[in-house]
Amino acid sequence: MEQYNVVIIGGGPAGLAAAKAAYDEGERSILILERDSLLGGILNQCIHNGFGLHTFKEELTGPEYAKRFEDEVRARGIECRLNTMVMDLSSDKTVTAMNRTDGMFQIRAKAVVLAMGCRERSRGALNIPGYRPAGIYSAGTAQRLVNIEGYMPGRKVVILGSGDIGLIMARRMTLEGAEVQVVAELMPYSGGLKRNIVQCLDDYGIPLKLSHTVVDIEGKERVTGVTIAEVDSKNKPIPGTEEHYDCDTLLLSCGLIPENELSRGAGVEISPVTNGPKVNERLETSIPGVFAAGNVLHVHDLVDYVSEEAADAGRNAAAYVREGNAPETENGTAVTFEGGIRYTVPSTVDTEKMKDLMTVRFRVGSVMKDRIVKVYANGEEIFKKKRRIMAPGEMEEVLLRKTELQKFGGLKTLKIKVEEA
Repeated sequence: MEQYNVVIIGGGPAGLAAAKAAYDEGERSILILERDSLLGGILNQCIHNGFGLHTFKEELTGPEYAKRFEDEVRARGIECRLNTMVMDLSSDKTVTAMNRTDGMFQIRAKAVVLAMGCRERSRGALNIPGYRPAGIYSAGTAQRLVNIEGYMPGRKVVILGSGDIGLIMARRMTLEGAEVQVVAELMPYSGGLKRNIVQCLDDYGIPLKLSHTVVDIEGKERVTGVTIAEVDSKNKPIPGTEEHYDCDTLLLSCGLIPENELSRGAGVEISPVTNGPKVNERLETSIPGVFAAGNVLHVHDLVDYVSEEAADAGRNAAAYVREGNAPETENGTAVTFEGGIRYTVPSTVDTEKMKDLMTVRFRVGSVMKDRIVKVYANGEEIFKKKRRIMAPGEMEEVLLRKTELQKFGGLKTLKIKVEEA
């Protein structure tokens, strides 16, 4: 059985950032396992700009952003195995994988970083009535067909869901000559970034219909039309509000799901809200020495935050190996929240093991205006910031200082709360 100190599952933006950071922390026995034929993950098909503003202080396309991290990894001589599918991860950190060259093989790791990313929610999960004709694609599949394969999915398009990929594909299909007739969104708010609504829909005159969903798909061999309707507060279609669109393509952009089959198989505790692992202040899962970062942990809105979070996971994995798998102590304080917050990452904090400055990220469950985000330690307010508007499509964060938390002696409670301004 092969032995590596740090094994990183996934060679996308999270895996590359984690590998680079682990190396810079002094670790040399690192292996990246990637199922695709290229490093970079989903960024390779994201040819639009808007990446790297935080990390590199300039605007890059997805492939440019990925290439910068790949070059850093290659320059450090970090081993990467492409076209390699990880089949299983056990609780003792044994990784079972396979590829054409080596067949099925096993690796014993001292630390593992989960960086598998996420996948799109499929049509089967949406319960849309109608036949199963050609012309129905997830937005990410359509993006790959247009940007990498050079195929045009269709000419008259309806998009269900206003996630960032759906918004970006509305613009992309328009630029390629298709007619995007409408973007329908089940929720009363968009799931994407405000800048994408402006740049991808408003700039091209594409209507966004909130609180609408697809109620019928017509066509047996190929999509010939789609009917959408307004929904009530319980997301049930309202009779009499139906609108019909003749089209040959329906794109689905209805949310992303973290890829955690391997995590579940290993026995990692999963959050029912994020569908990603529960982690502590070191981004360590419920299995000591197994870390998680990026979209496998929770779905991010900016890749810059993925890289930042994954770098922390890589450094912490290297430190875990260096410290010789020191026995874990359960001193973590649970992070509680209220006021419309759906979850926090991390979910527990140990003041002895946290960094001097730690970022806690979270999302809210609805659109909120004129709010104050406050942090309470042992009931005492230690942090606050005003937010003019907060939306589910945009991640929020608070910064916690180690010295600020340690002054309480023992941290018994830590609460993040959204209050009226």
